[in-house]
Amino acid sequence: MKLFPSLATGAVALLLAASVAAAADAPADPLAQAVAKGETLFSHETFGGNGKTCETCHVGGGKVSATLPNGRTLPSLANAAAIYPRFSRGAGTVVTLEGQVRQCIHGGLGGNPPPAGSPELVALVAYLGSIAHGQTVDMGGAPQ
Repeated sequence: MKLFPSLATGAVALLLAASVAAAADAPADPLAQAVAKGETLFSHETFGGNGKTCETCHVGGGKVSATLPNGRTLPSLANAAAIYPRFSRGAGTVVTLEGQVRQCIHGGLGGNPPPAGSPELVALVAYLGSIAHGQTVDMGGAPQ
């Protein structure tokens, strides 16, 4: 528009400033936020239990196998999200990843597991899914 060039330039500048402000206020990727929260819970949360965290036994963020002080070897959790659901001989039933996480918190940590569907449990499962990225789905398969 030739009659009011400064008005057009000002409107574009105002629109650009509003777009930048909106982008800065936009929430981060919700999945990335859940993964980050899950990683923090995995590393630091005791769930009111015996003072241990998930990472106490599942070292390296669960990405590597570990040997417990009693000599028992734990496989990594790198493919955990790719092998559940799976049949648990001990439980005599099919167990989901969420169920296994809750059982591990209850038994291994002596803690209070987050309720099914809670943001905390969703975050832990999202974290485990993130470390299984690229793994072949092998429902019922063996931990690596």
